[in-house]
Amino acid sequence: MRPLVAIVGRPNVGKSTLFNRIAGFRKAIVEGLPGVTRDRNFADVDRYEKSFTLIDTGGFEPVAQRGLLAQMAEQCRLAVEEADVIILLFDGREGLTPSDQEITRFLQQRNKKALFVVNKIDTPRQEDSIFDFYTLGVETIYPVSAQHNYGIDGLIDAIVEFLPEPYAELRGEADAVRIAVVGRPNVGKSSLINRILGYERVIVHEAPGTTRDAIDTPFSVGDSRYILIDTAGIRRKSRVSLRLEKYSVVDAIKSIERTDVALLILDAEEGPTEQDARIGGLIHEKGKMGVIVVNKWDLLGKENPPTAYSKKVREHLWFLDYAPLLFTSAVTGRGVYDILEVVREVIAQGDKRVPTSQLNRWLREVTESHRPPLFRKRRLALSYITQVSTRPPTFIIFTNYPMGVHPSYRRYLSNQLRQDFGFGGSPLRLIFRKK
Repeated sequence: MRPLVAIVGRPNVGKSTLFNRIAGFRKAIVEGLPGVTRDRNFADVDRYEKSFTLIDTGGFEPVAQRGLLAQMAEQCRLAVEEADVIILLFDGREGLTPSDQEITRFLQQRNKKALFVVNKIDTPRQEDSIFDFYTLGVETIYPVSAQHNYGIDGLIDAIVEFLPEPYAELRGEADAVRIAVVGRPNVGKSSLINRILGYERVIVHEAPGTTRDAIDTPFSVGDSRYILIDTAGIRRKSRVSLRLEKYSVVDAIKSIERTDVALLILDAEEGPTEQDARIGGLIHEKGKMGVIVVNKWDLLGKENPPTAYSKKVREHLWFLDYAPLLFTSAVTGRGVYDILEVVREVIAQGDKRVPTSQLNRWLREVTESHRPPLFRKRRLALSYITQVSTRPPTFIIFTNYPMGVHPSYRRYLSNQLRQDFGFGGSPLRLIFRKK
């Protein structure tokens, strides 16, 4: 699991600009997902000596309800509880403000690693303006200009030095299937977990939880071993107020990062929401296998046929069209035990490997059936394909013009791969390279 680095601070101090600068404006390898990634506020950073996940808390700011200081306190509280390193960002042009002092006091009361950074310092001559910030009682202040890249290298060195080592797994549990239960607050995640663990055929181990969180629950069914990751438990442990739904994304990031299969839990009465789509987008972007679970199905009665409801879910979560869809009730137990059966099927599909010779026969057939479009008035040729990894299944396709593969043709190839070889429950990664 990657360590978390969170950028916090007042509005308009340059958090998003610094976020983009540290992340390096790196474009995702996979195609963009309209409606899912456009409000992206996290990034996996692999450009430096240590990898980490960067979070821009500006993206989590709620609509003003109780005043600016209350918003900042809520924002910082979540970041402090969940992140490994905090970047507290100030505005060097505005100078030190009472709000800055309030946030600093809050951070200093917690035993967390924090970097204090003054932004909008464009030249060495302007560094004199940072001296007021030393009255906060901090030893080191980093003057930077996120916009002009001034001082960023020194800040990066400090971040890498502060980062912990990646969280290790406990010995003996590496072969267990990790199942993260993610979703909005109050959709029934904990009740669903309790119902799964309550079956007589399930044996709950007394071993301590893996990685960081004691709320991880190892258990087994027959010869199969699992670890349930309860994001609701993470929130209870940290005592973080999550009345505002967007904050739950941080929990999802941490849990999805270290899972094998993510169960996206929906509330049957409320139906799929934008927040569900946001969390589902995390599952897809991180290349994790997924299952969509509609909970509280007992509350809708027979007036809502699953077929019509499934269509609504598929339309809203179209980018998870490969994820199996289940209808459950944690109260009555309906469909709950089917979850583990589906998880086993999804794991088997995600671990599937197709021989290279078979793949290349398939490639010739699908390209002859539907020829690639022209690129700059030249015919695009796909000459060779091989599978290079699993979880998610990843394929390299050699072509004369890698940049010429249109997204619609990429989708065609992905759909044909699923139709002919399966891979249910898992996203597919297609990488095009120059032959």
